Amino acid sequence: MPKSNLKYFFAGILSFAIWGFFSIPLRNLKEFPSEEILYYRIFTSLVFIWIAIFLFRRKYLKKDIAYLSSITGKEKRKIALQVVGSTMLLTSNWYTYIYAVNNVSLQSAAFAYMVCPLITAFGGFVLLKEELSRLKLISLGIALFSIILLASGSFVEVAWSVVIATLYAFYLILQRKMQNLDKLNVLATQIGFAVLLMLPFYISKHESFPSDLWFWGNITVVAVVFTIIPLFLSLYALIGIPSSTLGIIIYINPLIAFAVAIFYFDEHIDSHKLSAYLLLLVSVIVFNWGIIKDIFTFNRKNI
Repeated sequence: MPKSNLKYFFAGILSFAIWGFFSIPLRNLKEFPSEEILYYRIFTSLVFIWIAIFLFRRKYLKKDIAYLSSITGKEKRKIALQVVGSTMLLTSNWYTYIYAVNNVSLQSAAFAYMVCPLITAFGGFVLLKEELSRLKLISLGIALFSIILLASGSFVEVAWSVVIATLYAFYLILQRKMQNLDKLNVLATQIGFAVLLMLPFYISKHESFPSDLWFWGNITVVAVVFTIIPLFLSLYALIGIPSSTLGIIIYINPLIAFAVAIFYFDEHIDSHKLSAYLLLLVSVIVFNWGIIKDIFTFNRKNI
């Protein structure tokens, strides 16, 4: 890899490495209801993401406003529907992930993000008519078998994993369709809409405003360190490396998450689960074999 691209490569690694430790602040908030964590994560993220846009990315905001002013009413309605749909998927993904970490198991949440890229690929194949090679189709078959194997040992955990992964996968598929708008501005708009979506539930169930500094400290960490910063890093990484390379890097997230679950939180993993996880890892390697081979070939040429 050229030295000029190394900073983008390491930005991508850092973004997914950060997300791998996401379970730690979430477990710190385990005594609070999952929906309350979701409400304040969304509210706090909205504040910080718009501060970041107004301070550092105003030219991109002006560019998107100009673009929206130039398109037809039909195109605006299409974008609005995509924003609404993707917001509902993202909000549901956040809630199910938080619930799984604090009420099911860390492994189920980590497993979801090993399955997610494969579901995204299958969804792109079915819905967007993206081509998949025979090798990639074989890898999807291996992944399906690993999920069935895991389900035979713990159906509840694998069901949560698949739900979390499917919600995020279809969110990514919708994001692919929105090519003409800045991704950070789109995310800020989605979070703003999520706030509007959550407000009726928040108001109807709201009892008292949290005053615990421990709660607000962890919520701020979740919003800034585990939402805004890794998003900035992943967007920055895409400036200098292809999305296919970033697709390999994403697996740093679940690998770190599994390590955190086992070594930090002392979650038990039996041989049955380990076999299923290793089988999924084989699927990941098979799916990305062309990219892996290209990386090693490029490295050998530059030694």
